[in-house]
Amino acid sequence: MFACLYRSLRRAHAYLALRVGLATLAIGCVLWALATLPLNLVLHGRRGIWLGRWVACLGFRAYIWWLKVICVGRFDLKALDALRNAGPLIIAPNHPGLLDAVMVISRLPNVACVLKASLLDNILWGAGSRLAGYVRNDWFIGSINLAVAELHQGSQLLLFPEGTRTEAPPRLNNFRAGVAYVAHRAGVPIQTVLIEQDTRFLGKGWPLFKRPEMPMHFRVRLGERFDPPDNPEAFTHTLQDYFARELCASSSKV
Repeated sequence: MFACLYRSLRRAHAYLALRVGLATLAIGCVLWALATLPLNLVLHGRRGIWLGRWVACLGFRAYIWWLKVICVGRFDLKALDALRNAGPLIIAPNHPGLLDAVMVISRLPNVACVLKASLLDNILWGAGSRLAGYVRNDWFIGSINLAVAELHQGSQLLLFPEGTRTEAPPRLNNFRAGVAYVAHRAGVPIQTVLIEQDTRFLGKGWPLFKRPEMPMHFRVRLGERFDPPDNPEAFTHTLQDYFARELCASSSKV
């Protein structure tokens, strides 16, 4: 009887916590979007970018804290703190789910994120992303030029080598060459970041309101830092092989 009651309470908690967590993110994004609409008109250049990125960092950090409080997940993100004062870098993580960018940005206050154009045009994300100077990825050469310019301004760049969420984990998507070309053009190193989790929550094909097992566990660790490549196309294959080995090794230890 008590076991049945316990299971029922766990299911009820998971149902409510999932919806509270998603609603919190949506409300926070709407409020910030409303605030940034006028800010985009009066704050131009690096002042607006500085404000947009700091608010994104603090807001996402508060959101991660809230997910811990309501027992949605457990997060070990402290490894990212070593990058805060590391200067211009391309931060290149694997991409298992929608929380990946949230986790990285929550620890790093000067990150220019490369986003899909549809997200920059989205009512929830668009105004805040434009204020923060995020880079849209709908034009390959133009996006590379914008990314290189941000790195030369002293920013760090968050760019997922897979381009989109992993479709069939643990097998990675084919890596795109954007990371290598930006590093080659900008002359900055590539810092790999390995995201490990015990859930497919908000991964490719995961329904928004599908209840995962809670609490979920997320861990971020720093991988190898690569020098800017001379041959971007060849390096892209090297980078994919590196991620495949590292993630396979870490999964075999679980």
